[in-house]
Amino acid sequence: MASAGRQQPPWRRPDSSVEPRLHIYNSLTRSKTPFTPLDPSGKKVTWYACGPTVYDDAHLGHARNYVTTDIIRRIMMYYFGFDVNFVMNITDVDDKIILRGRQQHLLEEFRQSHPDIKTATEPATKAYHAYAEEKLPNLPKDLAPASFSQAADQRYGHVLRGASLEDDGSLPGDKEAKVKMHLNTLRTASEALSESDSPQSSFDKFISKTEDVLLPYLDSLHGASVDVTDHGIFTKLTQKYERRFNEDMKALNTVEPDRVTRVTEYGPQIVEFVKQIVDNGFAYQTPDGSVYFDIDAFEAAGKPYARLEPWNRGDNSLQADGEGALTKSTTKRSKADFALWKSSRRGEPYWPSPWGKGRPGWHIECSAMATDVLGRTIDIHSGGIDLAFPHHDNELAQSEAYCNSHDHQWINYFMHMGHLSIQGSKMSKSLKNFTTIRNALEKGDWTSRSLRIVFLLGSWKDGIEITDDMVKSGASWEDKVNNFFYKAKMAERKAGNAANGSASSEYANGVGHGKVLDARRVAEKEMNEALSDSFDTPNAMQILSDLITKYNTADKADMPSEITIDIASWLTRMVRVFGLDENPVESSTIGWSGIDILEAAKPFVYPTSELRDEIRKRANRVLKHRKSAEKAADVQEELSPAKLRELTAGNAINHQVSEDSAPYAKVYEDFRADVRNIASANSSPEEYLALCDQVRDIKLWNHNIYLEDALEEGQPALVRPLDKGLVQARAERDNLERAKQEAKTKREQEQAKRDAEKNDKAKQSHLEMFKTAEFSAWDSEGMPTKDADGQDVAKSKVKKLRKLWEAQKKAHEEWKRKTSS
Repeated sequence: MASAGRQQPPWRRPDSSVEPRLHIYNSLTRSKTPFTPLDPSGKKVTWYACGPTVYDDAHLGHARNYVTTDIIRRIMMYYFGFDVNFVMNITDVDDKIILRGRQQHLLEEFRQSHPDIKTATEPATKAYHAYAEEKLPNLPKDLAPASFSQAADQRYGHVLRGASLEDDGSLPGDKEAKVKMHLNTLRTASEALSESDSPQSSFDKFISKTEDVLLPYLDSLHGASVDVTDHGIFTKLTQKYERRFNEDMKALNTVEPDRVTRVTEYGPQIVEFVKQIVDNGFAYQTPDGSVYFDIDAFEAAGKPYARLEPWNRGDNSLQADGEGALTKSTTKRSKADFALWKSSRRGEPYWPSPWGKGRPGWHIECSAMATDVLGRTIDIHSGGIDLAFPHHDNELAQSEAYCNSHDHQWINYFMHMGHLSIQGSKMSKSLKNFTTIRNALEKGDWTSRSLRIVFLLGSWKDGIEITDDMVKSGASWEDKVNNFFYKAKMAERKAGNAANGSASSEYANGVGHGKVLDARRVAEKEMNEALSDSFDTPNAMQILSDLITKYNTADKADMPSEITIDIASWLTRMVRVFGLDENPVESSTIGWSGIDILEAAKPFVYPTSELRDEIRKRANRVLKHRKSAEKAADVQEELSPAKLRELTAGNAINHQVSEDSAPYAKVYEDFRADVRNIASANSSPEEYLALCDQVRDIKLWNHNIYLEDALEEGQPALVRPLDKGLVQARAERDNLERAKQEAKTKREQEQAKRDAEKNDKAKQSHLEMFKTAEFSAWDSEGMPTKDADGQDVAKSKVKKLRKLWEAQKKAHEEWKRKTSS
């Protein structure tokens, strides 16, 4: 239970003569505090970040932490100019790693000793029952796999339908997410066991579906007997996932740490660190050879425990989670005391120590490694918000206990990144409700840029929940910047030289287009205010968006290209500061990756676009003045064979055609030839426009290039590569058009059927239409006078029949007329 009424202890701002340039939200005060580095010059910054525990692939929740950390680090380095020494650890030994490494080793042995479904079914069934009994006690004991689904729905159906476990109207959370995870694990295993006799079952598939119940079962039976003198059982796992983590971080465009520390490389230093805490009187050895931090002794010495979240001081559940699944000691002096050094039991790796064979506790690793690399006081420490208590609070306590000096402040600024949530639960390996980074990128659900944009649109310290609206907001922001950069690239080509990052003095002074340049200067000032305000990236992203809006709505008639280039240069620098582009921040190019067509295409696609622009302009002018006899002849001359031969002759290829550029050269040559051909045929302006559409929608589209025609008359088309949005938009239009055509075809078929039926009906003469068994006598017009029994037909019925007769007469005579003609 959390401790009510406890308050954070005082925080001491570092002394410095340098004026703070920004404020940072500091978890040690839960407020924005002026940022003052330890470095007297105010330039150098030391930063330690908690890295991954490498026993599985990193997921999007990890991306939230590490990408957001990277964003802040980039802002500090590339915007504020700090010299940041960034150190990150790799946890390559802890309870989760030991369990996972040992379990994977045992599973491999199991596969070898049980090489087929027949031999594996019995132990897998026992594993299924053991898992169900431990994880879902509400299920009937010894529940047959074939009966699982029905029993799960009866006992836990309310949780599956979105209610809380207590079904009392309270909101579901992590507890319910765990129940769903366990249900899914057992359902998958029950399916494999129920289908074990099926001819379609394979051994690999069987093991895959029962693995999650087999792993804890096998470990409970044989974990203690695993030979751990060979650490390879564990390093095989950790090295694999550390490599994959680094690959994921590279794919997400994060800057590499200046130094990486690993627990397995710090055994002796950690032992010495723990020994110093014991010598200082703040830790004790237990009979099993473990060493625990003595919180009571620490507080008795006047030192505050749980600086970050003092209200969680008595939360036994959180403290137990921080100790790990393999911690079993019952000889602690206090429940809140945490392990600095764990005695290794059978089946657990170990290192030598004064207290016997053992291994580091989870919390001690960061204190020992960070202090060793960065010193006894560090500027910034960061990690996910879930680490604040007990992990970071324990780090703070043991580091202060190690130094044991009056008012020692180990960390000056603590920064915690908010969670990424799915349906109200944080994304978590233990909950198995995650999407791995590599799967998300490979499937195309996200790109490195789109993910980073979403994180930038949210506050770094607050939680983010993936919703459709959030995804749409990110995509909209990206599209807006993309479109601006397309225009900037066109302006750069128009200017005929590379952007140099600033407008000429004439434009900088606001001559002609002062409002746009004023907006640029205001945006730069507001950006500094936003980033100085604890890295307010949501506001920063809005500032960039607003500047583009002001540019888009400005009168761009006769606007010099240099103004567009100037704005684009600043925008480019900012998106690179945020890590939204792989190019260096100070690169002289404008825009970001993905907006340029291939270099091999440029010498031919740009002239194709320019020729097409001119043809469209002339054709549209002819259409516009077609009704004006005075101007029609003059503008029609612009589409004359002579004029168009002159135009296309002036656009001959003057570049060497390589293998890569050949397809684009062919598009260009074919277009020039097609223009000359239809010119010779004195074609209409509509035919020229149709030819231009064909170049855009077929010829270049098939080479992954799109020409986006400007809405403003006479403006050139934007040359851009195809992207997911364009392809999706066209697919939606094609699907809509296909649906319309199918609906039209269906209507036509139904109408044809009705017409055929009507035609068949019209063939019958009105004189014969009532000569059926229903009647026995008729007059000269074929109207019935007697019914089948010889009785007179009632006058009311005759009246109705007459109407039908008149209609049939009209239809039949019309049919005869059409037939005869």
